[in-house]
Formats: sequence, structure tokens, C-alpha cells
Amino acid sequence: MKSIEKPIPPSLVRLVEPLLQWYKTEGRVLPWREKKDPYCIWVSEIMLQQTRIETVKPYFARFLSALPDVQALAMAPEDKLLKLWQGLGYYSRVRNMQKAARQIMAGGGEFPHTAQELLKLPGIGEYTAGAIASIAFGEKAPAVDGNVLRVLSRYLNSPEDIQKPAVRQQFSSWLRQIYPDGQEGAFTQALMELGEVVCLPGAALRCDGCPLRENCEGARCQTAAALPNRAPKKPQRLQPRTVLVLRCGEKAALRRRPEKGLLAGLWELPGVDGHCTKEEVRVLLSRWGLSPVSVEEAGEFTHVFSHIRWQMKGYLCRVEREEGEGLLWADDKALRDKWALPSAFSGFLPLLPGSEEREKTEKSRGKAE
Repeated sequence: MKSIEKPIPPSLVRLVEPLLQWYKTEGRVLPWREKKDPYCIWVSEIMLQQTRIETVKPYFARFLSALPDVQALAMAPEDKLLKLWQGLGYYSRVRNMQKAARQIMAGGGEFPHTAQELLKLPGIGEYTAGAIASIAFGEKAPAVDGNVLRVLSRYLNSPEDIQKPAVRQQFSSWLRQIYPDGQEGAFTQALMELGEVVCLPGAALRCDGCPLRENCEGARCQTAAALPNRAPKKPQRLQPRTVLVLRCGEKAALRRRPEKGLLAGLWELPGVDGHCTKEEVRVLLSRWGLSPVSVEEAGEFTHVFSHIRWQMKGYLCRVEREEGEGLLWADDKALRDKWALPSAFSGFLPLLPGSEEREKTEKSRGKAE
């Protein structure tokens, strides 16, 4: 049975004008807002998924400098692409961007102008399609993410579970009806901005500085801090793992992960599931065709993915020769400039060649961020 469309709450209509006035004076100056370039908006929105704005800024500048348009992205070698993305995580995002860029170029090179057309590209969902279509092309296409869901849930004092697709669709439908003519992009960005800097999660919210407070039911009922409602997350699965930092002189070994599954197709520090003893590591190295000179414990680190938690036990293993099936031996320069390692292995970076220089680079990058 088809669900019946709920009438738009009258208070939503009163949201538009004060929000736009606030954004006009309080909206932040961000590099991807300088012009309505769909490529820049697309890159920024993909980078901003699960990543803070201040972290994204230097990555965005480097990425646009190296790959300034759709054609450059489509033609980039994968290793260069992954290196530019290193540190942002979720590498499938940038791989899907390249697939989409190649699809655009195959279709003549013109960037799709509507949300409906954008949804046909790999890696672009309703939120990203709405953001690009409304900001770059002035379509009344809502971009409903967690920030916007939080703002609307509080403004309407809605008890609905925001993880339900029907709730997201309902909010999108209501927003589509109140988009202001000629200010579609500003309205989309204003909603995002309010959720990012004022209507913050939990008790961090800043109701005193909110342009919507006068009509906000959550503020009036003093329920805003507890909203939005969402179903509890499933517990993460724990996975013990042994990570081997293989060194031969001034080179370290990398291995490419399988093309499917966690960190698909990325370079990693070799390892196996489960926690191994020193003796088990020596046996493992022999099986891989390596001749160990020494095996030392190298600490324990944890990395959290969305659904799994790696509990990593590390070993520094020095070997006689650069050998071993499926291993790539890389020196300091290659590790810095060419091969991207996922952030899951960041705890072991001090054991790699050129670690002191790399640490200086990361510190200077951190200051820039």
C-alpha cells in the first residue's frame, strides 16, 4: 500500500526567510563556495562525508591543484588518485568519483545538470545529487544529510527515527515545497551550515545564536538536546589481527589487499587475521618465502571501521632479501610520494623508512589543517 503524503507543517514555511538572512551574514567563506562549479562542489561533498571541514580544506586544495576538472580525474592513474586521498579514508569514495568522471567523459564531457541525472553516476546518492543540483544549477533538490535531519527534527520536535528512509523522504518532500525561487543554492547551504555550526549534536547545540529559535518546537518544549531519535547502532565486530612491518635495509614491504571486502584493492602492511606469537610469525615468513633476520614486537593498536574493530598486534621483521610473492618493496620516497597506506596502519608508520621526515611532514600538514 502506498503511503499517504503528510501535509506540510505550517511552521516550515516560516523557516525560510530567517534562515536565508542568517546565512547571508553568518555563512562561512569556504573554497568550494567561491563559484558555482559543479566539479568543485562534487569533490567537496564527497570529501566532507564523515570528515571535518577544517581537515578537508588542504586536501581539497591539493586535489583540485592536481586534478582540476572532470577530464583530469577520469585520466588519473589509480595510485596517484589514492595518494591524493590518503588520510581521508573510505577510498571507495574516490574510486567511485573516478568511475563517475569516466562515465561523464564517455557521455561527451558535460556535467549532468539535474539530480535525476546525477543519481545515475557511481557513488552519488540523493544527498550529493541534491547538493550539486541545487547549488550549481538552481534545482529545487533537497540535500538531506544528518545535519539537516537534526535541524528539522528539532525544529518540528519530531519523534520519528531519522534512520528510516520514509522519514528522510518525507522531510525531503516538505523541503522541496518551500525552496525559495532564485535562492535554491543558498537555501541548501544555509540548512547545512546551521547544522554544522549552531544546531550541533546533543548538548553542544547553540540555541542562543539560532535564527530559527522563535519558531523551533524543540527549543520551546526543551527537547532539542535529545533529538533527533535514531535506532541504536549495532555493536562493532572485534577482529584480532597481526600486522608485520617487513624491513630489508631502507625498504619496507607492502601488499595489495583483495579487490573485494574491507580496504578493497589498497596497499597494506602485510598481515593475517588473529594474534600470532613470535614463533608463529617466523613460520609465516618462511611460508611467504622470506628469510627473517630478527622479529621484534612492535606494539598494539586499534582501528575502528564502521562495522568492525581491528585489534592489531604488530611485529617489526627484518629480512635478508627483497623477496616474497606479492610483496612490493618501497623506499622512503616511494612511501611518501607514490604509495598510499590506509590510516588503519598509522600507528606503525614510525617503523617505516624515513619515518622522521614523514613525521615532520604530517605535523606541518596538521598545522595547516
